[in-house]
Amino acid sequence: MSPNPKPLFFFFIFLFNYASLSSSLSFHFPLKSLHISPTTTHFTTSLISRRNPSPSSYNFRSKFKYSMALIISLPIGTPPQAQQMVLDTGSQLSWIQCHRKKIPPPKTSFDPSLSSSFSDLPCSHPLCKPRIPDFTLPTSCDSNRLCHYSYFYADGTFAEGNLVKEKITFSNTESTPPLILGCATESSEDRGILGMNRGRLSFVSQAKISKFSYCIPPKSNRPGLIPTGSFYLGENPNSHGFRYVSLLTFPESQRMPNLDPLAYTVPMVGIRIGQKRLNISGSVFRPDAGGSGQTMVDSGSEFTHLVDAAYEKVREEIVRLVGPKLKKGYVYGGTADMCFAGNPMVIQRLIGDIVFELRRGVEILVPKERVLANVGGGIHCIGIGRSSMLGAASNIIGNVHQQNLWVEFDVTNRRVGFAKADCRRVP
Repeated sequence: MSPNPKPLFFFFIFLFNYASLSSSLSFHFPLKSLHISPTTTHFTTSLISRRNPSPSSYNFRSKFKYSMALIISLPIGTPPQAQQMVLDTGSQLSWIQCHRKKIPPPKTSFDPSLSSSFSDLPCSHPLCKPRIPDFTLPTSCDSNRLCHYSYFYADGTFAEGNLVKEKITFSNTESTPPLILGCATESSEDRGILGMNRGRLSFVSQAKISKFSYCIPPKSNRPGLIPTGSFYLGENPNSHGFRYVSLLTFPESQRMPNLDPLAYTVPMVGIRIGQKRLNISGSVFRPDAGGSGQTMVDSGSEFTHLVDAAYEKVREEIVRLVGPKLKKGYVYGGTADMCFAGNPMVIQRLIGDIVFELRRGVEILVPKERVLANVGGGIHCIGIGRSSMLGAASNIIGNVHQQNLWVEFDVTNRRVGFAKADCRRVP
């Protein structure tokens, strides 16, 4: 995550000594710092009545702010303290701000001394030993014999502190068991991460979340206005219209160098622009023998990124439709070179809708009104970049192409559901 205001999606990699939280490189493209005023930092949450409640069945809903990331405020500790976190389906370990010595601390810094459920992880804890399967995080013992961790991001940002245990308290009668989190005492960001992938130390796995869903609203064209989306843990009352595709999952023995086995990998089969289905082999969207080519749904990535074989076909069609209007020599964020300085409405009409086709007839439709992203300075870009320019070998469906959709991650049944929605007005 980068506070640098120029690119909106710097190369965001969990590069822990060439190992990531999922034992493969994890790529993200956030996310300029989002400064939310104090009047917007409290969380609006409610518990929904539950059927057949069980200790691991949470039905919880909340709102989030959407700029280039999904910024949710969660009630952490006992009594709860509101913590702003990036909702990230592409990473594992969650961490919060614990700047006990930084003056002034971040506005939503967590104070462990105020929570009766907080505890530090000692160095003797098994997690503090190196090379734990699917969770290779550099750890060490600090002077107090506590488990210290360090995150180093490729864009120069960082987070480090102690591994701890703490609850998320949804109400007076319902909270998670103590979860392992990072408690950052040094960082270059003012919010934490809510790790939501399929790894065993993600929030989803530790809290035994059966399913979760979100609805991302379109970005506002009005300066300073940050739209609000909806997030559910557990059952979503809007799910009657969802269409599902099964996730591609990979056995423990299938550890390919370019594969992230903990991602939400969906079976994409093709891409349409306007009425034309592009001539792209379906194999381009599936992992090859080395793991390259998987297609993942990532809330922590802003733009969608495609491997070269798919990107070239997309760009070829865009050039055919609006080539003379392309801004020559312009590459946004080092990966996206389908950008325009002209009237966006004219360009959108010429391009038409973009559709990402999944199995079973499930589609992610990007209407022509949203095929261009405003990147500032009067320039608009198609929200698709080239994965190879990141050093990535995956197709990544970013949050810009998840707008006005319910996206549900049904962890128990290993599937992802989609449904059209007006995410500015969902209940």
